[in-house]
Amino acid sequence: MADARTSGDDDGLSPPQQQQQHRERSSSLVALGSKAAHSDDTAAGADFGLDGKNSGEGHNRGLSEPGLSTIMAPPPTNEAVKPAVDPTIAKHVSDVLFSEVGIPTLLNRLKQSVASAKEFAVFLKKRSTLEDDHAQSLRKLCRSTQDNSRRPEHRQGTFSRSYDEMIFIHDRMAENGAQFAASLHQMHEELVELIANGERGRKLWKSNGLAAEQKVVDLEQVMRKSKTKYDSLAEEYDRTRTGEVKQGGKVLGAFKAHKSAAQQEEDLLRKVQTADHTYQNHVQTLQNEKAHLEKSARPEAVKALHELISEIDAAVTLQMQKFAAFNEKLLLGNGLIVSPFKSQGPEGAGKPRSLRQAVAAIDNEKDINDYVAGQHGKIQPYSEVRYERNPILNPPSSSAAAATIVQPTPSSTYLPQQTVTQSTASEAPSQSFTMGSRSGAGSFGSQGGALPTQGGLPMGPPGSNLPEPNRPFGQTQNHGRSVSHGNMLGQPASLQQQQFSSRNSAHMAPRYGDAMNAYGPPQLGVLSFQGSKAPPQSPSPSSDPRSQFPVERDAHNVEPASASSGTESTPPKKDVFGTTLADLFARDGVAVPMVVYQCIQAVDLFGLGVEGIYRQSGSVNHVNQLKQMFDKDSSNPALDFRNPENFYHDVNSVTGLLKLFFRGLPEPLLTLQHHAEFVEAAKIEDENMRRDSLHAIINSLPDPNYATLRAITLHLYRVMDNSHVNRMSSHNLAVIFGPTLMGNDPSTAISDAGWQIKVVNTILQNTYQIFDED
Repeated sequence: MADARTSGDDDGLSPPQQQQQHRERSSSLVALGSKAAHSDDTAAGADFGLDGKNSGEGHNRGLSEPGLSTIMAPPPTNEAVKPAVDPTIAKHVSDVLFSEVGIPTLLNRLKQSVASAKEFAVFLKKRSTLEDDHAQSLRKLCRSTQDNSRRPEHRQGTFSRSYDEMIFIHDRMAENGAQFAASLHQMHEELVELIANGERGRKLWKSNGLAAEQKVVDLEQVMRKSKTKYDSLAEEYDRTRTGEVKQGGKVLGAFKAHKSAAQQEEDLLRKVQTADHTYQNHVQTLQNEKAHLEKSARPEAVKALHELISEIDAAVTLQMQKFAAFNEKLLLGNGLIVSPFKSQGPEGAGKPRSLRQAVAAIDNEKDINDYVAGQHGKIQPYSEVRYERNPILNPPSSSAAAATIVQPTPSSTYLPQQTVTQSTASEAPSQSFTMGSRSGAGSFGSQGGALPTQGGLPMGPPGSNLPEPNRPFGQTQNHGRSVSHGNMLGQPASLQQQQFSSRNSAHMAPRYGDAMNAYGPPQLGVLSFQGSKAPPQSPSPSSDPRSQFPVERDAHNVEPASASSGTESTPPKKDVFGTTLADLFARDGVAVPMVVYQCIQAVDLFGLGVEGIYRQSGSVNHVNQLKQMFDKDSSNPALDFRNPENFYHDVNSVTGLLKLFFRGLPEPLLTLQHHAEFVEAAKIEDENMRRDSLHAIINSLPDPNYATLRAITLHLYRVMDNSHVNRMSSHNLAVIFGPTLMGNDPSTAISDAGWQIKVVNTILQNTYQIFDED
């Protein structure tokens, strides 16, 4: 029985010798694990040194070498820095690792390492998201601020240059922050991969290691049961052999009275021998399995778990070191962006200034002086203000009238009627057209104030300056003055009209009337005859001089002027609203209609910050007036929407006009031909495939439709880019422009409404993937 208990392959050693052997193996394993951990730490330090060197690139020139070696390089004597392991602790570690609690202990420790790595990965992800959001917001702020600062209503000069430098500095800081966020995101992904490997390894070794431990425990239970049975049978055999009676007065084997004592003893001996053999086999199996566990399975599991723990801990430590280095890079980079190092000599001439230097360069006095001096060219020449008494209130005498009129020279005596007719017949049509075009812009007398003269007198009879009852001011000519009255002191055309209408209508007629009395016909009585029987006048300020002569003139001298004036008074109407884009392109020669261009320009300048732009409706009267003006002449200078006065300072009327134009197209902007294709493309679930399908359909649009769609899409993207101010996201704009750009089919209006919105929303969200910015 004693031999059976001590039998085994390697169990001939005494327990102290076995324990010593286990300690030697554990010491070697601990040394191996510490060496692996040290190699991981060294590699981590080397990697960090490389990362630190790369992260500090661009900023090392201004840093001192001790600072760089402290921050970026690992300590050269890493072994000397680590404290020596306490022998007592090493012994305790060895005892625990090679005991039955070694594997569960390492499994719990690995679980802690994985949990710490997960927490750090979550921290890196959130920090990366915050930094990326901050960088993107800062970029958007810089872009919008720069666009606003370049508008004409903002200051220019040194302030504008310094302001641009400040925005550029912030844009570089945003780029630096974006790189920092990308680095943190990469670290997060590396940690996630490491955590996944650690969890897989933990599950594997938990299954294998604990299975081996559990197998030994189960065999030990079986061995103990067989030993108990073996001991019980041995005691019974001993009592049977000696004839002892059990407690209770019963003799052992009383129920087997039919057998003799010798037979009972022989049976019990046989059972004892069988139990002994079974017990011996169980002990042998347990010894073999326990030896395998202690020599192979447990050390292998302990080593693998220890390596996993060391790998995760070293990786987390490395990532924390990289995180520290990236933080230093971020702060140092921002610091060098805000205040770069000063370079002496010519190599520092082209480098950007610091934020302090840029702000210090603002010269307020110079800016205001430059701005005011820039307006010097708008100063009009000085003219003396004189009082002119109306002749009606004080009729002049014959001598006074002779003194006030313009006296002709001998060479410029009034020519006979036929001579004047011959000299002016060929010039009247061209002069009438030229001056008519000028008067349309309110430039009366803009070239010296006097029209071409012949021999000191105006071309045409002097009586032609008398105002007619129904003739607008733009058609009257100030032939009586040789100095310029047009654009006097920068007065607007309306003020000039008031001045000249009050002067010429009442003052010039008597003056020239007296003059004509001195030289012959026509008389005032004849001039009054022209008010009712003269041919219709053209809008030009210099009408045909032949129409101003008495009615006795030949009819063929009057017909050309009347024909010319009739042609100019009714210009052809160029409808814009309700005309197809192809017709507009063929007629005007521009791919994007002028009304679309002007409306986009107005909203870009004055409407990007208006809350609810394109959602709110403008004045119906304003919209109708602007529509009529575009239908009449879209090239009218009064339709230049860079001046808010031209659209009544109501940008919502401009948006209403733009939507009215698209709704009034005979064929929608996205065409009826491709309507079904757009709807089918909108039904694609995958965003990239939906975008590419829409892109292909858009490329097949006609040239005017494509150009107009590109212009309105880029504009709506700028509106969407300011959604934090105007509250107009891509979906809100798509709700408004979906039916407008795709058109409404009454039969499918309800079913296609959602897909139309999705089409426009997808186009807006992928603007720069579908269209080029320039």
